[in-house]
Amino acid sequence: MKDFRNKVAAITGAASGMGRTLAVQLAQRGCHLALSDVNEAGLAETAQLVRQHGVKVTTAKLNVSDREAMFAWADQVVRDHGKVNLIFNNAGVALGAFLETVKPEDFEWIMGINFWGVVWGTQAFLPHIKRSGEGHVINTSSLFGLLALPTQGTYNASKFAVRGFTEALRQELDLEKCGVSATCVHPGGIRTNIARDAKMDHSIEARTGSSAHAAKERFDKLLNTTTAESAARQILKGVAGNQRRVLVGPDAKFLDIVVRLFGSWYQPLTTHFAKKGMLG
Repeated sequence: MKDFRNKVAAITGAASGMGRTLAVQLAQRGCHLALSDVNEAGLAETAQLVRQHGVKVTTAKLNVSDREAMFAWADQVVRDHGKVNLIFNNAGVALGAFLETVKPEDFEWIMGINFWGVVWGTQAFLPHIKRSGEGHVINTSSLFGLLALPTQGTYNASKFAVRGFTEALRQELDLEKCGVSATCVHPGGIRTNIARDAKMDHSIEARTGSSAHAAKERFDKLLNTTTAESAARQILKGVAGNQRRVLVGPDAKFLDIVVRLFGSWYQPLTTHFAKKGMLG
């Protein structure tokens, strides 16, 4: 899909961050939008920004981990817009915790949004996108879907799962030759609210002697190298180029090379930096 004009894109997690900047940049290119988020106030702000570009915009409060709600939203998008060409499964959350003691409800929470939200979004929208004749599924993994870090195991699990799911999906779509493709996005450090809004398990403080606030501050520093606006431009360029994988930011590109070169031996390096207080 090299031209977004007069296409219809659905975006989850559109109230802020990359979801908002994707919406703005798509609207600037003449793409109509269906936006969703759990944050209704932020969603309304995004809608106001994109309507300035003269495109049709609809919004919905949506918990992406709710399968029935996701399928209902996909059907509503087609009723409202007549078609849908792109789904950006962008919504995501973060959790800092040691895997030995992470609460089951917290693990289910992050997997529900980060992984199952991607699965439900793909399954709900893909039949509609195929009927449109051309389109794209864009699923957001992470730099942490390429390498793992201590205290980020639940986040790693969700993002590695998105990577595997999307890479398999892309191959299935290639086999079908149905006019629809898929791209997996791996953002590095993006200046959004994900670190500040992250949950921190009590085990972080108990086992490291570091407060949850300090842990969030370190996590925020890691995720502060690329603007959301730049990330959105890179993602849309990747979609237009039908790339299988989009590495967003210099840190994602550098660490992808590190993992390719060192294989599993990258792990002692990240463990070393974690001990030094630079990670986790």
